[in-house]
Amino acid sequence: MTSIFRPVLLLLAFLLAAPPALAQITDVNAAINKAGRERMLSQRMAKAYFQLGMQVDVDRSRKVLDASVALFDRQLVELKNFAPAPEIKDTYLKLEKSWLAYKDVLLGAVPSQANGAKVLQLSEEVLALAHQGTVQLEKHSGTTAGRLVNIAGRQRMLSQRLAKFYQAAAWGVGGTTAAAEIDKARKEFLAAHQELSAAPANTSPIKDGLALVNQQWIFFDTALGQKPDKDKSQVTNVATTSERILEEMEGVVGLYEKVSAK
Repeated sequence: MTSIFRPVLLLLAFLLAAPPALAQITDVNAAINKAGRERMLSQRMAKAYFQLGMQVDVDRSRKVLDASVALFDRQLVELKNFAPAPEIKDTYLKLEKSWLAYKDVLLGAVPSQANGAKVLQLSEEVLALAHQGTVQLEKHSGTTAGRLVNIAGRQRMLSQRLAKFYQAAAWGVGGTTAAAEIDKARKEFLAAHQELSAAPANTSPIKDGLALVNQQWIFFDTALGQKPDKDKSQVTNVATTSERILEEMEGVVGLYEKVSAK
């Protein structure tokens, strides 16, 4: 494991366990990173909820859900406090209202298929507002660097969105749109990966990180292509591979943020 990814391991440990406080936001590119992470968490929490409902990788899924809720809460406070324009502050106030409704369903009762449909709907509403805030912050930055942080950050979300819809379909709460959403997200992920790979700002560590993401994508995409089975091995594969590709993308986003801060 190279030294550039040690901070990523610390962040992933945060996502799985009770964390120390994260640093407050100091600049707009750090804000874009955290805003983008809120998008990802909106999908990751739903994924974990569905996994708990199916009794898949229960201990890890519970840790993922609880730590993701705590991190979303903390970052939302930071983003509200940082908001550099009234319209951005307004977006985060709206997100706060949607988030409270979402969190109540996520944590209010033992996971059930009836509530699973609500989780799916609310995860979409929270995602839309979190994405709006991220885009607003990118526009406020007005830089190519800010755009790269946003695009790379969105890859984290897409990895969790793919897993969310796979697990929703496996549990029977995905409705008629899950397959189409998976296909759409897969295409968006691949297109964005190509754009990032061609970015002139890429350093050697970023290129190495994107290569690792590509390797993990092969495993993740293979898992997504398998139908759920009775022994739950395929849904477990999606659960684990989605976490691995998320870990690698966290590293890449962090590297883009460092480049942009120079």
